[in-house]
Amino acid sequence: MKKFIVTVSFICVCFLSYANHTPKVGDILIVKAPSSQFYNHIAFPQLNILVKRGKIASYAPVIGNKVVVEEVFTKKNKTYVVLKKNDGTKFFGLYTDVKANYQNAMDSGELELMKP
Repeated sequence: MKKFIVTVSFICVCFLSYANHTPKVGDILIVKAPSSQFYNHIAFPQLNILVKRGKIASYAPVIGNKVVVEEVFTKKNKTYVVLKKNDGTKFFGLYTDVKANYQNAMDSGELELMKP
Protein backbone atom coordinates (compact mmCIF):
# COMPACT_ATOMS: atom_id res chain seq x y z
CA MET A 1 0.00 0.00 0.00
CA LYS A 2 2.84 2.36 0.82
CA LYS A 3 4.44 1.78 -2.59
CA PHE A 4 1.14 2.49 -4.30
CA ILE A 5 0.71 5.85 -2.52
CA VAL A 6 4.29 6.87 -3.32
CA THR A 7 3.83 5.89 -6.97
CA VAL A 8 0.55 7.80 -7.34
CA SER A 9 1.99 10.90 -5.67
CA PHE A 10 5.05 10.73 -7.93
CA ILE A 11 2.86 10.51 -11.05
CA CYS A 12 0.79 13.50 -9.86
CA VAL A 13 3.94 15.57 -9.31
CA CYS A 14 5.22 14.64 -12.77
CA PHE A 15 1.98 15.70 -14.44
CA LEU A 16 1.91 18.99 -12.56
CA SER A 17 5.53 19.80 -13.35
CA TYR A 18 5.08 19.12 -17.06
CA ALA A 19 1.83 21.05 -17.39
CA ASN A 20 1.74 23.18 -20.52
CA HIS A 21 1.95 26.91 -20.15
CA THR A 22 -0.74 28.71 -22.09
CA PRO A 23 0.59 31.91 -23.66
CA LYS A 24 -0.81 35.29 -22.69
CA VAL A 25 -0.36 38.66 -24.32
CA GLY A 26 2.66 40.29 -22.71
CA ASP A 27 4.61 37.09 -21.95
CA ILE A 28 8.33 37.47 -22.57
CA LEU A 29 10.08 34.64 -24.42
CA ILE A 30 13.67 34.07 -25.49
CA VAL A 31 14.55 32.94 -29.03
CA LYS A 32 16.98 30.03 -28.90
CA ALA A 33 19.06 28.44 -31.66
CA PRO A 34 17.16 26.17 -34.07
CA SER A 35 17.50 22.44 -33.58
CA SER A 36 18.25 22.02 -37.28
CA GLN A 37 19.61 24.40 -39.91
CA PHE A 38 16.38 26.42 -40.12
CA TYR A 39 13.62 27.48 -37.73
CA ASN A 40 10.73 25.07 -38.26
CA HIS A 41 8.10 26.56 -35.96
CA ILE A 42 8.93 30.28 -36.04
CA ALA A 43 8.20 32.04 -39.34
CA PHE A 44 11.62 33.61 -39.83
CA PRO A 45 12.59 34.05 -43.50
CA GLN A 46 14.85 31.48 -45.10
CA LEU A 47 18.49 32.40 -45.46
CA ASN A 48 18.33 32.87 -49.25
CA ILE A 49 15.60 35.51 -48.79
CA LEU A 50 17.86 37.39 -46.37
CA VAL A 51 20.68 37.37 -48.93
CA LYS A 52 18.34 38.70 -51.62
CA ARG A 53 17.39 41.54 -49.28
CA GLY A 54 21.05 42.41 -48.72
CA LYS A 55 21.45 40.89 -45.26
CA ILE A 56 23.90 38.32 -43.93
CA ALA A 57 22.74 34.71 -44.32
CA SER A 58 22.70 33.88 -40.61
CA TYR A 59 20.22 33.50 -37.81
CA ALA A 60 22.79 34.73 -35.27
CA PRO A 61 21.21 38.22 -34.90
CA VAL A 62 17.99 36.74 -33.46
CA ILE A 63 19.42 34.04 -31.20
CA GLY A 64 19.08 35.14 -27.59
CA ASN A 65 16.66 37.99 -28.32
CA LYS A 66 13.82 38.67 -25.92
CA VAL A 67 10.44 38.80 -27.64
CA VAL A 68 6.99 39.77 -26.40
CA VAL A 69 3.76 37.97 -27.25
CA GLU A 70 1.58 40.53 -29.02
CA GLU A 71 -1.33 38.31 -30.04
CA VAL A 72 -2.53 34.78 -29.34
CA PHE A 73 -4.90 32.90 -31.65
CA THR A 74 -5.93 29.32 -32.29
CA LYS A 75 -6.41 27.55 -35.63
CA LYS A 76 -7.32 23.88 -35.93
CA ASN A 77 -6.49 23.15 -32.27
CA LYS A 78 -3.01 24.72 -32.55
CA THR A 79 -2.00 27.83 -30.68
CA TYR A 80 -0.14 30.48 -32.64
CA VAL A 81 1.47 33.65 -31.28
CA VAL A 82 2.61 36.86 -32.92
CA LEU A 83 5.99 37.93 -31.56
CA LYS A 84 7.64 41.36 -31.48
CA LYS A 85 11.11 42.19 -30.23
CA ASN A 86 11.18 43.51 -26.68
CA ASP A 87 13.42 46.48 -27.58
CA GLY A 88 11.16 47.58 -30.46
CA THR A 89 13.64 47.01 -33.31
CA LYS A 90 12.95 44.84 -36.35
CA PHE A 91 13.97 41.23 -36.92
CA PHE A 92 16.90 41.28 -39.38
CA GLY A 93 16.08 44.95 -39.98
CA LEU A 94 13.11 43.84 -42.11
CA TYR A 95 10.18 42.41 -40.11
CA THR A 96 8.43 44.04 -37.16
CA ASP A 97 6.70 40.83 -36.06
CA VAL A 98 6.76 37.09 -36.75
CA LYS A 99 4.26 34.28 -36.23
CA ALA A 100 5.11 31.08 -34.37
CA ASN A 101 3.43 27.80 -33.50
CA TYR A 102 3.70 28.17 -29.74
CA GLN A 103 3.61 24.58 -28.48
CA ASN A 104 5.82 23.13 -31.21
CA ALA A 105 8.39 25.93 -30.84
CA MET A 106 8.51 25.41 -27.07
CA ASP A 107 8.81 21.63 -27.43
CA SER A 108 11.62 21.86 -30.01
CA GLY A 109 13.54 24.44 -27.98
CA GLU A 110 13.25 27.30 -30.47
CA LEU A 111 11.44 29.41 -27.85
CA GLU A 112 11.86 29.45 -24.09
CA LEU A 113 9.73 31.16 -21.49
CA MET A 114 11.71 33.80 -19.61
CA LYS A 115 11.63 33.22 -15.88
CA PRO A 116 10.63 36.26 -13.83
